[in-house]
Amino acid sequence: MGATPRRADRRTFRARNSSQAILLTVLSAILPGLGFLLAGRRRLGTIVLSATAALLGAAAYFGLARRDVILRLAVAPNRLLVATGLVVVLAVAWIWVVVASHKLLRPLTPTSIGRLAGALVVGLVCFGIAVPSTIAAQTVMAQRNLVGSVFQSEGTSKSATRPTVNAKDPWADTPRLNILLLGADDGAGRTGTRTDTVIVASIDTRTGATKLISLSRNWMRMPFPVNSPLHKVYPNGFWDPSLGDGEQPQYYLDAMYDTIPKKYPGILGPTDNEGADAVKLAASAALGLKIDYYVQVNLAGFQQIVDAVGGITVNVNYPVPIGGEYGIGPGANAPKKPSGYIEPGPNQHLDGYHALWFARGRYGLSDPSRQERQRCTIHALVNSVSPATLLTQYRQLAAASRQMLRTDIPQELLPALIQLGLKVKKAGVSSIDLDGAKNFPSGRDPDYAAMREIIRNALAAPKPHRSTTTSKKPATTTQSTQSTQSLDDACAYHPQANGA
Repeated sequence: MGATPRRADRRTFRARNSSQAILLTVLSAILPGLGFLLAGRRRLGTIVLSATAALLGAAAYFGLARRDVILRLAVAPNRLLVATGLVVVLAVAWIWVVVASHKLLRPLTPTSIGRLAGALVVGLVCFGIAVPSTIAAQTVMAQRNLVGSVFQSEGTSKSATRPTVNAKDPWADTPRLNILLLGADDGAGRTGTRTDTVIVASIDTRTGATKLISLSRNWMRMPFPVNSPLHKVYPNGFWDPSLGDGEQPQYYLDAMYDTIPKKYPGILGPTDNEGADAVKLAASAALGLKIDYYVQVNLAGFQQIVDAVGGITVNVNYPVPIGGEYGIGPGANAPKKPSGYIEPGPNQHLDGYHALWFARGRYGLSDPSRQERQRCTIHALVNSVSPATLLTQYRQLAAASRQMLRTDIPQELLPALIQLGLKVKKAGVSSIDLDGAKNFPSGRDPDYAAMREIIRNALAAPKPHRSTTTSKKPATTTQSTQSTQSLDDACAYHPQANGA
């Protein structure tokens, strides 16, 4: 029997030379399937081209018209794992298309130089596909790790104060979402954790308009809701009457997070963060707001976040100290002057280290000035995060966030919360002035009832003004207007002699 005849070559086109083959290979990488069509593999080429068009069409559709689906994907760990596998599969398939196309298109008898050049170009093209695909897969995994480590499902995490999420419409019964922002300072010289920064962000869930309310670290007699077990322990607020009416630093607001879990472990029931739950309850009673969730930030890790976004730009209106200790009170360190100052100036670009001290510095300055700088720091950070920054620095941001964040916000709420965050960025942020000179000239006996009235008026929907009205409503409107200030105005450059 004779030898079996070789199968006829079905290719209808071959490049005349290696240069043409290289050019067509690059084009087939840009438009997968083109190389197969040119080489006569019409069925395969049509399948690859159709698949490419379908993927591009789906990406355009979901990116432009169904971003809600992408947002839900971005906060679902299991789906993110599938997305990672899909990225890897698509990258391998793309590389296979490039290599196969080049084999079909190259001349039958390429020169040694042509063969070497072709191999080099194909290798570079494949490398150009592999690198961004690897980065994309790593970014998706970083997002999965962030969601899985910071945000727990309602069924796996415990909270004594968290509301139940309405999955179909999370904001149906929530006209305002109130989130407690805690800045935890557990640095050198501290025993335990103190929440030196306590801010409530009250967000209009319809418009995204946000108001920030700062609580002073040295407030005493912080109340608790009447139906809370902590009210039974502290019926007159968080302090010890047996110690008299003087200063009680161990009963400042910033000591509550650490003190209550140590003195009364388990008093609030099952919870993953009893200190945060205690502060939520106290802030709710003091401000007259139902605090839904908390976000706790480790201030040392905050520096990494700012560096990851490339720094923040703020207006510095007076010298802000870097470091410094008063050395007051039993067991305190010896007095120590600041190591330096952040000098005044408009549009100062600060790295993470200086941004942290811009928010924290208080040596020789008042607490209200520190609270304002903290609000301005949040404002600047929100304005600094751009899509380009997220794309290029996301893995660093995710890694820093895993180390510095704790929260009781459940995974089930994340899609709606991300959409609300987009509204917040557009609507703007303002602050509510609680009138420190009148309502808490010192932290010993703040007028919480007066502060609740200010907040209630500031958050109330504006009412039409009637010139003939003789009631107190116009005065209430004026008070509400005066108590609320845009952070664009509050954080503008208006030099001061000091931070009083």
